[in-house]
This record gives sequence, structure tokens and C-alpha cells, in this order.
Amino acid sequence: MAYADFVTAMMAFFLLLWLLSMTAPETKAALSQYFESFSIIKSASQQSGTSILDKSTGVLEIVRKTQKASFRMKKEERATSEELAAMMRMAIDEKLQAMKKQVLIDTTPEGLRIQIVDNEGSEIFRLGSDVPTEKAVQIIRLVSENIREQPNRIVIEGHTDSAPFKTVQKTNWELSTSRASAARRELENNGVDPGRIARVVGYADQELLVREDPKDPRNRRISIILLQ
Repeated sequence: MAYADFVTAMMAFFLLLWLLSMTAPETKAALSQYFESFSIIKSASQQSGTSILDKSTGVLEIVRKTQKASFRMKKEERATSEELAAMMRMAIDEKLQAMKKQVLIDTTPEGLRIQIVDNEGSEIFRLGSDVPTEKAVQIIRLVSENIREQPNRIVIEGHTDSAPFKTVQKTNWELSTSRASAARRELENNGVDPGRIARVVGYADQELLVREDPKDPRNRRISIILLQ
């Protein structure tokens, strides 16, 4: 039994070493600082009836902050699509929780794709208009804050649903293209270097997000792609 306990302890010890080796230096420094200044006895005397485990939220907050710092350190090097996706999801969870369903993030062979989609009753463009709504402006502003320091070139795509739209001078082709260009202007207004824009294109209803329902509002969207 003593030998079994010893083997278990050794396994736990080497698992701890492995986890520490996988942790970013900034995170290790923050955790070290936290535990150096935290006193179980002092905490218990000051907060009677409060679980010591409640302090774990402080550690989580430190880790979150150091993750952000780590992302900021990527300014001079090209972050991977997965790293950029994690950064965007974290920012959306913190600042755009109410509009979270309207921002879809995934990776494609081209790179990181951020799609800003319509929801029923929550549009990013008014019907037939290429002027972004306030919600779209907020989302694009947050996207800009998280990508403007990255070196990746950017592709902006405009998409519509299959509802017929045709006036004397405009069809879904022109509408999707003008919406993509409006998104480009918003990015540039929020500090994204115009020289990083690789192309701006409108696809009308030819690249549907919800193929089984061509008139689904989610098909009306803007795609912002950070190229590999």
C-alpha cells in the first residue's frame, strides 16, 4: 500500500511538471505572484464564513489577463488562426454577450473567418440598405480592436439571402458588394490599415450559410477573413 501511494504521488508530481511546462511564462509569473501574496490564515480571519475556494476566481482573472497580454505580444509575429479565433471568442464573451449569436467564428483553408450574420429582428443592415446598423458597427469595432495589430491580409465578403431584390440600378449582386465595402470602411475607420485589404467582393446568394433555407436571415451576412 505504501508503494502504491508512492507511485501515485510520483505520477501526480510528473503530471504537475508536465502541466507547468505547457503553461506560458506570463501565466506562471502571475500565478506565482498570486500565491506569494495570498495567505490562507489572513483570508480566513478577514472573511469569516467565506470559502477559500472563492479566491480561485482571482486566479482565473489573472490567467485571463495574462492570456490577453500573450495575444498582444503577437504584434510582431503572425498568430495562428486558432490563436486569433480564441482571442476573438474571448473578446465577444466579455463585451458582446447579447449579440454573441450573430458572430460566427471558424477556420477555413484560407484562414480565420469571422461572420457577422442577421438574426430575426436583429439586422446588421436594413432591408435593401448598405448602411450598417448600430449593432453591426459595434461588432465591427470589436473585431477591428482585435485584428488591427495583426499582419494578416484581410478579405471582406458580402452575402445576401435568396429573396428577390431588384431595382432599376441594384440587384443582390450590387447590394452584397456595397455592404462588403461598407464593412471595409468601418474596419478602416477603426484603425485597420487599408493596405491590408486583399479584396472586397459580393457573392449575392451564391454562397448560402443555411443551404436548406435560402431565405433564412442568417444568409444575410458579412464575412471577414484573415488570410493565413
